[in-house]
Amino acid sequence: MGTVAPYAVSFFLRLIYGVTNTLTKIAFSQGTSACVLVFYRFLIASVLLLPLAVAFERKTAPPLSFKVSLKLFVHALYGMSASTIISYIGLNYISATSASAVINLVPVLTFFLAVLFRMESLNLKRSHGVVKVSGLVLCSVGVTVLALYQGPELKSFIHHRLFHYTSHVGTNSARKWILGVILQSFAAAMWALWAVLQGHLFGEYPSKLLNTTLQIVFATVQSFLMALLIERDFSRWKLSLDVGLVAIIYCGITLAVLCYLQVWLVDMRGPVFLSMTVPLTLVFTIILTILVGEAVTLGSVISGALLVGGLYNVLWGKRIEQVAMCAQGDDDINAALDLEEQGTAASVLKTQD
Repeated sequence: MGTVAPYAVSFFLRLIYGVTNTLTKIAFSQGTSACVLVFYRFLIASVLLLPLAVAFERKTAPPLSFKVSLKLFVHALYGMSASTIISYIGLNYISATSASAVINLVPVLTFFLAVLFRMESLNLKRSHGVVKVSGLVLCSVGVTVLALYQGPELKSFIHHRLFHYTSHVGTNSARKWILGVILQSFAAAMWALWAVLQGHLFGEYPSKLLNTTLQIVFATVQSFLMALLIERDFSRWKLSLDVGLVAIIYCGITLAVLCYLQVWLVDMRGPVFLSMTVPLTLVFTIILTILVGEAVTLGSVISGALLVGGLYNVLWGKRIEQVAMCAQGDDDINAALDLEEQGTAASVLKTQD
């Protein structure tokens, strides 16, 4: 059971993400406000997580200083509330499949930013450095293909849709499609930056569950204020018995569940294992998109393959580097792995999918 559980949990997590992308896209196509959905999502997650975090970590958590509280607030602002709203606005303009493809950028951008902050190495004179760079290039090509080429629709074999009034990807203009890809990519960059800096924050406030829960609570307040500024039509704040309400409840509950399961998975198998499962989100999203009767574009599939290839190249290069360091008997490998685990463990506590 010990060896099977991490795989089962990872598949379950990616299925949750796939359903989230598909369900939110359907909700948006039927008129649900992206900003309002984000606020209600964080609100539900806060209500569920805060009592659990206090119950489990109130005795072991260090005192919460004003400095740490301010850092948590800032991290929640750009890494949760703002980035999620930007991502969901972008999802209005592109397909759920395309949004899932962009998710593969997060681990790669996390590595790239870690290199800029000198938390990771990139030696172009060694094979692992070349492999890592090739991964970055593949991801860049993948995003470019996604933005500039939609291609023909791969028609769904499902003729009786589960939801009415869902929109085809082709209904968006080329400008809106490019805007959607840019917004999704920008949100991915914000999540990656959050992941890199989160490692230091965990060092200052190591209670992982309470740390993340407090950021979600702050994000609830922030997303409420942002939604007030962006969504002035208060009739769209009302909850009705429709797919929008289903999406809100589902996203809120699953956000709370993901926060716990992903920390558990990283503790069990490490951050690289979790990063390896990211492409499953794209696979599940494609399957679910077909099941609800929506078309998938050829461009989304091609770009998704390039992005997945780029992700695995970066992970492969990292693996080659670790093997080489172990072979040389480098005693600093454990410190490097600890640093990677802190940064990537933060990246998995995400709300982006």
